[in-house]
Amino acid sequence: MFAIAVRFDLPDEESAAAFDELVARTLPGILAEEPGTLTYVPHRVEGEPLARLFYEEYADREAHAAHEARPATARFLERVRELVTSVRAEVLTPLAS
Repeated sequence: MFAIAVRFDLPDEESAAAFDELVARTLPGILAEEPGTLTYVPHRVEGEPLARLFYEEYADREAHAAHEARPATARFLERVRELVTSVRAEVLTPLAS
């Protein structure tokens, strides 16, 4: 499994609304067309109305690469760059049980 958390910071409410609309249009395709994407959940950050966080789990790094290679993902990321003030991605490693 390969997991990441990605935080997006937005400059204002207008950008946040546009971001949320973009996510709503893009998410169904990810869930329907990417069998290697196990979990893809956008979140609002409590107490930070201009922040969004995605929690993403993939079957492996190759599945993540396939996600990144989709034309729809490229279009999404291009538009996101116009909306956000910063993006921070964290690769997650599960703790041993």
